[in-house]
Amino acid sequence: MAKQPKRIKAWTGDRDATHSVEAAIALVKANAKAKFDESIEISVNLGVDPRHADQQVRGVVNLPSGTGRDVRVAVFAKDAKAAEAVAAGAEHVGAEDLYEKIAGGFMDFDRVIASPDMMALVGRLGKVLGPRGLMPNPKVGTVTPNVGQAVKDAKGGAVEFRVEKAGIVHAGIGKASFTDEALVINVKALIDALNKAKPSGAKGVYVKRIGLSSTMGPGFKVDTASVG
Repeated sequence: MAKQPKRIKAWTGDRDATHSVEAAIALVKANAKAKFDESIEISVNLGVDPRHADQQVRGVVNLPSGTGRDVRVAVFAKDAKAAEAVAAGAEHVGAEDLYEKIAGGFMDFDRVIASPDMMALVGRLGKVLGPRGLMPNPKVGTVTPNVGQAVKDAKGGAVEFRVEKAGIVHAGIGKASFTDEALVINVKALIDALNKAKPSGAKGVYVKRIGLSSTMGPGFKVDTASVG
């Protein structure tokens, strides 16, 4: 039988028990021992079947405490809208020139935003951006005439969420260096957004299970009642 790595042996906390969100965050942070600032991640099992159109869950939430990530933004816009995006801090702004770069393999960005008039062009990148979850979509605010505000939101803590085939939503809710309170606030904001995005076809218990973990640490179960 293979020996467990030292970092796994050093893990503390009951991983079988269900904890309040405050206790789970304290345990996750206590086990985040890597030499880098580990990301704190949440997984939420929802009572939906994403194979049905009326049970899709997708949206965006602005995390009050931010994400701790440096989000790189690419914006498809022209003229005044392009200037607005640059002023808001977008790293890459363009139209046909940006299209050619991305079509040629350039992917040095984390979020793509587009003004509505650019979607005919951006749509041709569907096979490139779609599988990576980067295709702009008006439902999550990445297709908008207000590109400047969208860039600010992306850099300030906006997180997109989308239910996977197994009915699970995964999202980053901060860093291990965040205070416990900041992470609790972010968790509750995400759960609130998921509840607001509850689809009409969802039946029975909607938020079934919640788990929290860090990049290199163990996962802990969260009592759904503790997040409101």
